[in-house]
Amino acid sequence: MHSSFYLSYLLIAANAIVFIAETVSGGSTDSRTAIRFGAQTTALVKEGQWYRLFTSMFVHFGYLHIVCNMYALYSLGPTVENLYNPWIFLLIYLGSGLCGNLLTMTAELRTGRYAVSAGASGAIFGLFGTFLALLVFPETRGIINAQSVFSTLAVNLVYSIVNRRINLWAHLGGLAAGTVLTLIVTAGILYL
Repeated sequence: MHSSFYLSYLLIAANAIVFIAETVSGGSTDSRTAIRFGAQTTALVKEGQWYRLFTSMFVHFGYLHIVCNMYALYSLGPTVENLYNPWIFLLIYLGSGLCGNLLTMTAELRTGRYAVSAGASGAIFGLFGTFLALLVFPETRGIINAQSVFSTLAVNLVYSIVNRRINLWAHLGGLAAGTVLTLIVTAGILYL
């Protein structure tokens, strides 16, 4: 067990700084402002702006969006960071967000319907995936409240399905990536 949460808090601070900058530069609910700050649009990623697959994790639409995401990061991030170390936490977080954005782009390329996408929720769903993966190993199962994980995840997934403004693909891609990355990391720590 480690006891440093500085990367979780640095990520929260970075998201807050970007949000403040968005707000004073045209409004955090304005799509054009979001694009200027690095939101993902499949059309621009196709043109070579691959950085948007990462920068979009720090752009949010409105106060409710950032408050919900940062509360989730504040609740989940330090626990994952404490279980492993800050760098493994960062790998899971950014890797999950990237995979969520890649799945979003893949879905949009298949349908031909492009949207402006932003937010940390793909990365945060990856942290949910961490808790799911920890339930697999007998050595870590006891430190996770399975009922709490499943109920919180179920509520979030149902809300993602019901609310069409939410990027379900980012959530599913992040959840899958976080689960797989955690399985790999934990198996390596426990059995190698």
